[in-house]
Amino acid sequence: GVSFDIYPGEVIGLAGESGSGKSTIAQAILRILQPPAVITGGKVMFDGQDVLDMSDEQLAGFRWRDVSMVFQSAMNALNPVMTIGDQIIDAVQAHEPMPDRKARARAEELLQIVGIEAARIDSYPHQLSGGMMQRAMIATALCCRPSLLIADEPTTALDVTTAATILELMEQLQAEYGMAIMHITHNLGVIAEAADDVAVMYLGKLVERADVDTLFYEPAHPYTRGLLQSVPKIGSKERLVPIKGVVPEPDAVPPGCAFSPRCPQSIEGVCNRVLPPRVDIAAGHQVLCHLYA
Repeated sequence: GVSFDIYPGEVIGLAGESGSGKSTIAQAILRILQPPAVITGGKVMFDGQDVLDMSDEQLAGFRWRDVSMVFQSAMNALNPVMTIGDQIIDAVQAHEPMPDRKARARAEELLQIVGIEAARIDSYPHQLSGGMMQRAMIATALCCRPSLLIADEPTTALDVTTAATILELMEQLQAEYGMAIMHITHNLGVIAEAADDVAVMYLGKLVERADVDTLFYEPAHPYTRGLLQSVPKIGSKERLVPIKGVVPEPDAVPPGCAFSPRCPQSIEGVCNRVLPPRVDIAAGHQVLCHLYA
């Protein structure tokens, strides 16, 4: 039931609490879901071709060349027994056969593009700081100049200054390469800084979709408003208003609107019984909620 478009050069933010299904969507796009997860239906269209119909050989070319991904937590995503240079070289040579010397020069160039000295090409992940590991991940993802870069929590576990530097780097690379970016995060500050459009997910559903200004200044869905109210604001002395409860497990989804048990505006007998409709409340602004039906 999740459907959205990403256009060339666009930056879309996919927001929501942990457990909303954001990373699952990203892995489904690349068809890298780990068992027992399976894709049971739908389409993933890229330039008119359905990714779900691609052969293994076609997928090998599609990944990294057309769509690449910066995985959550570089410490876990990078191979600890390979140098970062070897990992970038592997990715380059897998899609573009070239001599080792030329591939190494390409890896050094990519590291310099993301702000890492070429001399660090023979460093192992544990010899790099968190920010440098994240930059190395970005360098690997850019090795084939993809049309779409999926960034899954690219600033997780980084301090505020380093996170800001990573976001600034991605913005510069996006402008230089002209690629589209899908930012996946629960950090609304990242969304506000980086995205053009925002899709808010809750328990596997897109509950709201709008451009970034509309979403922050005119949020419609109670869940979106709850997320914004729980974010601290510089200079404000108002107490934060948390969203009560937690995201339920996927095998324990409540009837009706999945958010209704936590929603302060839930309509008894409606929200907790009937699936909410998707409503266009303005041009480019959709919401999945009974309040607007």
